[in-house]
Amino acid sequence: MRLSELKNAGRTPSLPLSIELADAAGPGQLQLLSLLRVLPGQRYVGAAVWRGRPVLAKLLVGRKAARHFQRELKGVRLLAEQGLTTPLLLADGLQEGEGGWLLFEFLEGADSLADAWHAVEGLPPLADEQQAVLAEALGAIAQMHAKGLWQEDLHLDNLLRQDGKLYLIDGAGICVEEAGKPLSRSRVLENLGVFFAQLPKNLEPFTEELLVHYLLSNGEHALPMEALQKQVHKVSVWRLKDFLSKVGRECTLFSVMRGPFALRAIRREEEAAMLPVLAQADALLDQGHLYKTGGAASVAKVEVAGRPLVIKRYNIKGFAHWLKRFWRPSRAWHSWREGNRLVFLGIATPKPLALLEKRFLWLRSRAYLVTEYLPGPDIIERFAPYVERGDAPEAELVALDDLFAELIRERISHGDFKGHNLFWQGDRWAMIDLDSMCQHGSLSSFAPAYAKDRARFMRNWSESSALHRVIDQRVPKEVG
Repeated sequence: MRLSELKNAGRTPSLPLSIELADAAGPGQLQLLSLLRVLPGQRYVGAAVWRGRPVLAKLLVGRKAARHFQRELKGVRLLAEQGLTTPLLLADGLQEGEGGWLLFEFLEGADSLADAWHAVEGLPPLADEQQAVLAEALGAIAQMHAKGLWQEDLHLDNLLRQDGKLYLIDGAGICVEEAGKPLSRSRVLENLGVFFAQLPKNLEPFTEELLVHYLLSNGEHALPMEALQKQVHKVSVWRLKDFLSKVGRECTLFSVMRGPFALRAIRREEEAAMLPVLAQADALLDQGHLYKTGGAASVAKVEVAGRPLVIKRYNIKGFAHWLKRFWRPSRAWHSWREGNRLVFLGIATPKPLALLEKRFLWLRSRAYLVTEYLPGPDIIERFAPYVERGDAPEAELVALDDLFAELIRERISHGDFKGHNLFWQGDRWAMIDLDSMCQHGSLSSFAPAYAKDRARFMRNWSESSALHRVIDQRVPKEVG
């Protein structure tokens, strides 16, 4: 295959693949064995063999290939020139009408700091194992900043570890202020804001403690916490907005199909499993364990290939109901977006897996939402033994404190905060039924919505019960 043909190979070209390349030593064949990252029609990154040697290949095609190649090459050279640890560039080339390629030494057995983080992220906030991973990352970032460089696309996947040695990768994201001279304070704060904004919210109280690991390698500037926190908030707002824009369009994270007869959205890693579920959603609902049927929605637990799932079908009750619904986004779409919002923010909810809106010439009708199944009891059942005495387990009350703190911090109202919509999941409370959920843009909008949520939540128990009094004392009455 010629390199230029790769731009038409889509997201999952058939592998292994032989691609003709040429460098100073003459033409040769690259054997592409596996793909690690793909931007269809533009960038293909994977493990390959070049002239008998294992390499990491970055192949750039399409009309932007020359620009992307030059940017990648410039970044790689900047890292190497400043003595920063990065994989050795073995060969590179740019051929007009074909595309560009960069071939790096293959780091056998390397894993990213993102992989290391995933292995410890379930531990209590800032456990020693977590701190060790973040300390490595901050040390590498500090070394870059000390040399006048920064990684624009800063995340843990761009730091590879092999035999205790940390490698900086992804030259396309490397920017320079003044090579060899420490980065200015404003750039440092901006870049650290990008890093800290990606960490779980429960690590926010430890930002100052973590910053010490950065300052040990680069103490050039005093870094005021208030300025850093403002930058973190700014980046966090942007990241959420950017993520939510992706839940309804074709991208690396989501497989999305829009047309006059359907809107279908699926988490990319779930696509193979969810396509048959959506195709037979009605039959699965009929065969499953029904929680709710008829009316505006039908909900059932189903089992597919041994995996428990929940399917929620949003029904059209009649012509009058259809007239109210066909012209606006379905409640399934709203729940899909809000469920993904909660997952992104680290607030517990069943992971939304797939969405299907049926349409006729773009006019909406039935819609379906598929989520993970939560096996735990709801809060009514979980707290039933403690209603009269009020002696609910402290860990579960603390988890309730944490949930309300998260909702207040993010200005999120649920809209129907009854006890049957709150499930116990091992160590925290998870929210379901997100049809009316809203993240408010202002305190003036959030405060009355929160008051209604709180009032509805407290009505789960009689005012005369001891449990009501205990919870009433703990759940904040005011926000802001």
